[in-house]
Amino acid sequence: MERRKFLGLSVAAFAALPVLLSATDFRATKPDAWTAKTVEDAIKALYGSAELIEKDVKVKAPKVASNGGAVPVTVQSDIPAKTVTIFQDANPESAVATFELNEYSIIDFGLKIKMKQSGTITAVVEGTDGKLYVGKQTLEVALGGCEG
Repeated sequence: MERRKFLGLSVAAFAALPVLLSATDFRATKPDAWTAKTVEDAIKALYGSAELIEKDVKVKAPKVASNGGAVPVTVQSDIPAKTVTIFQDANPESAVATFELNEYSIIDFGLKIKMKQSGTITAVVEGTDGKLYVGKQTLEVALGGCEG
């Protein structure tokens, strides 16, 4: 392939990339969810309901986290879903992250979160059927991540 054609195609691909990678800014569209002090209030603000089905959502985290500044969390599910949101009840604001999915997405997320103290990590999967599915994991934090 000629260099000029390659560069032209590359520029066109990069110009189209933002359109293909669009995402909803949940902080702008649902601001109350990100300032809510409890997990239940954050779920209500984000999804309009707190009716949760405890089924088919696995949350994995260590039983004891040696450093609350980087707690590894894994969320897995086979539920066809629109969104997955992670919450925790140890910090002043409970919402951590929301992932928007498409029909080809696989729910197998790994991330590290900060936790000021011991608490419960909650993952809510919004199914394509409109129902909210939940999984939880409680853990102890040996050294707080938000203060030191």
